[in-house]
Amino acid sequence: MSASAPSIEPVAPSGAAGARARRTGPYRPASWNTVGLLLVVPYALLFLLFVLYPVLYGFSLARDPQSYVRLWQDPVFGNAVLNSALFLLVVVNIKFVLALFLSGFFVHERWWIRILAVLFILPWAVPSIPTILSFRFMLNPEWGIINTVYFNLTALDGPNWLNDRWIAFSMAGMVHIWKSLPFWTLILVTGRLAISKDLYEAASVDGASRWQQFRHITWPSIATLYITCTLLSMIWTLGDFNSVYLLTGGGPSDLTHVLATLGIRYLRLDQVDMAMATIVVATPLVLPLMVYMMKRLSRGPGED
Repeated sequence: MSASAPSIEPVAPSGAAGARARRTGPYRPASWNTVGLLLVVPYALLFLLFVLYPVLYGFSLARDPQSYVRLWQDPVFGNAVLNSALFLLVVVNIKFVLALFLSGFFVHERWWIRILAVLFILPWAVPSIPTILSFRFMLNPEWGIINTVYFNLTALDGPNWLNDRWIAFSMAGMVHIWKSLPFWTLILVTGRLAISKDLYEAASVDGASRWQQFRHITWPSIATLYITCTLLSMIWTLGDFNSVYLLTGGGPSDLTHVLATLGIRYLRLDQVDMAMATIVVATPLVLPLMVYMMKRLSRGPGED
């Protein structure tokens, strides 16, 4: 019977040396810190030059309290706030309800659905200027293709699509949905594809209907993604001016302006302080959305 060799356990350093080792961890050369700082410097300069400086300069242009008094007294501003709120609360939510249901269609693995998916993504992939201007030409009350076809079928003149406030605003909302719907549908499709198919197979064996599968499997799995994308889309939509500016130009009579296009209107009138004040006024609408979204993203998977 052979005797086993005694085990020798490492002795942890004691005293000041041990405390220093536990505090500092593995040794790194001082040159590493220098290299790290050198790599951070270009990013810091770009951030200061292209992010922080423009923001501070914009706030400095809007520092005069009289700019906000004149902005409040401008009747166009009230309409712009109302239109922006309608865009955020109505148009964005209609867009995401459509994206939610369309994602359930495009998630199926059939060859013809894949072809439709490629065609469906084209409005988002094509630049905004030619696509939205093409809508503006089609909606022209005199020679637009929509009223031309309507007249050939009914012998009646079509409506002035862009000369009525609410019709023009609805057309701008429709164009916004048509333009951005493919992107958000694709995001929700990726969320659906991340759900295990075994859950749906088990639910089918148990006799669950399509609605029950959506309610108890699909929605709980993509609810966080859906809400986060909705908030992010609201933030982007608040700063988006393409759908309104390219289609209606804020007309008729400046009644379809949103906050983003109102700032451009003031710039064209050479009222830079008013334009910057419009952006500052929109900030309280953006910050709560950003704070709420970051809180949701920072929660753990088991937290509500």
